[in-house]
Amino acid sequence: MLKPPKIPESVLVVIYTPALDVLIIERADRPGFWQSVTGSKDRIDEPLEETAAREVAEETGIVVGSALVSADALVDWGEQIEYEIYPVWRHRYAEGVTRNVEHWFGLEVPHRLEVTLAPREHTAHLWLPYEEAAARCFSSSNRDAILQLPRRLHAGASLAGAAQRPDGA
Repeated sequence: MLKPPKIPESVLVVIYTPALDVLIIERADRPGFWQSVTGSKDRIDEPLEETAAREVAEETGIVVGSALVSADALVDWGEQIEYEIYPVWRHRYAEGVTRNVEHWFGLEVPHRLEVTLAPREHTAHLWLPYEEAAARCFSSSNRDAILQLPRRLHAGASLAGAAQRPDGA
C-alpha cells in the first residue's frame, strides 16, 4: 500500500543539556548528513507540540512527559522558516510541492541521555558542545537554530527573573 504524501509542515527540535551540549543524529539515507530531530505532521490537524514530542520519541527514544523529561521541557520557540525541499526528497510530497514550513522547538534534558535511534532513519548520534554540533549540521537553518541557544536561554532566564521580582522591575 502506498504511503500518503508527506505534509509540507514540519518541526525541528534542538535537544540540549543545561551545559549546552546538543544532540545531533546522522541520517541513514545520507551518510554524513547530521541534524537535529526533524519530522512532518502526521495529519493536518496534529498540534505542532504533538508532532515535536512524537518525532523526539520516534527518532531518539527520549519521551517528553516522562520522569526524566517533563512536558514543559519542550518549548515552542515561536519561530518558523520556509525553505525549498531538497529535490532528492520531493518524491515524498504531493506532486508540485516544493516548499516546507518548519517550526522550531527546544527540548532541555537534564544531561546527556541515552539515545535509541530508529535504524531506518538514523545510524549514529553525538552529544557535542553547541558550536561543534552546529558546525556538523548539513542544513544552514539547523545550524542557525542551534547557534541561537545561548541567546534564547539568556532571554528566558531574564524573563523568569523579572517575573519573580515583586516590584516587577
